[in-house]
Amino acid sequence: MIMERLLATYLIETAMPVERAAAVLAGEQSSGTFVAVPGETEDLKQRFAARVERIQPLEVVDAPSLPGSRGGGEKYQRAEVVVSWSVENFGHNLPALVSTVQGNLYELSQFSGLKLMDLALPPSFAAHFRGPKFGISGTRRLTGVQQRPLIGTIIKPSIGLTPAQTAGLVATLVEAGIDFIKDDELMANPPHSPLDARVDAVMRVINDHAQRSGRKVMYAFNISDELEPMRRHYDKVVRAGGTCAMVSLNSVGLAGVKSICDLGALAIHGHRNGWGMQNRHPLLGVDFAAYQKLWRLAGVDQIHVNGIGNKFWESDDSVVHSIESCLEPLLGGYPILPVVSSGQWGGQAPETYRRTGTVDLLYMAGGGILAHPEGPAAGVRSLRQWWEAAVEGLSQAEAAAKYPALRASLDKFGRKN
Repeated sequence: MIMERLLATYLIETAMPVERAAAVLAGEQSSGTFVAVPGETEDLKQRFAARVERIQPLEVVDAPSLPGSRGGGEKYQRAEVVVSWSVENFGHNLPALVSTVQGNLYELSQFSGLKLMDLALPPSFAAHFRGPKFGISGTRRLTGVQQRPLIGTIIKPSIGLTPAQTAGLVATLVEAGIDFIKDDELMANPPHSPLDARVDAVMRVINDHAQRSGRKVMYAFNISDELEPMRRHYDKVVRAGGTCAMVSLNSVGLAGVKSICDLGALAIHGHRNGWGMQNRHPLLGVDFAAYQKLWRLAGVDQIHVNGIGNKFWESDDSVVHSIESCLEPLLGGYPILPVVSSGQWGGQAPETYRRTGTVDLLYMAGGGILAHPEGPAAGVRSLRQWWEAAVEGLSQAEAAAKYPALRASLDKFGRKN
């Protein structure tokens, strides 16, 4: 019987011959260790040893990217390396898979740089992991939004509002025509705004508005917590008539997030706070292409990708790469909705659409809506009109010229050259 294999692509940097360094990686992450042991027979290695499938040499650099590497030498070779493992090594167990493709390999002194760039998953994973229950089409169905980006915002101030104050802001936003609202990642279940009380206050507003308008705004309550409290928070949102829960992916962890996604009653909004720690260094961590595949397997429906012209460190090219990786089918499907956020306002829409060519986005603006000079309702209208202009192919300047109402947001948020 031929076992399926999982493939992982790495960007490496090493002072050693690349072939030897790659062999060390494969041995450390499968049947080998730093010295031969009696139990590692040829038969066992044949079944369980990782294989180096391909090596593509890249540039040579004069200095190591990371401290602590050994092996000497005045030059450091970079390369793309593809390694494969038999699925028999870890089965259909996501934490074990992550331990295999990441795990101790970051500690190996043979490398002065190492980053997991992508994963190629075996077909059998489609039979073992349901993936996103709602994804793009399900989120659109729950919100009633078709053929344009969903327009969303974040409760601000992030921390400090009582449940009643939060509900008051929600009332303003739903009347303004917002599609989606979420708790900030810093707001979970604090003493000044217990989640149960916040759910009651917010859903009263959303349910009342839905009865009057026939349209239910999606609110992502931050249920991030330990496992049992998180399940109670989830059930509370379901009982109150909510449609979405937010989970801080890196804080809760893969197994915890999957346990929530598996419940299947709510769309799961995945916030990637802490992402910079995993990705900011170009020669350390994990690329978003690999990262989002793991969360799609776990069942996350929506995931943050940062935004064009964002307030953080990430380049526009990286953001576009992240959006494209979300929209690329996985195992024939597993759709996940990219969440564009971080210092966004309507004026970034033309460049976002020009670079990605998609409206399958949740476009999130906090200050870009709430701080609009004419108020939140004008902020929501502005974002929608910016996106209409973007799909028309208009530049920022052309959009403001054609639609005079956009001038207020351009004057407020536009960056001066």
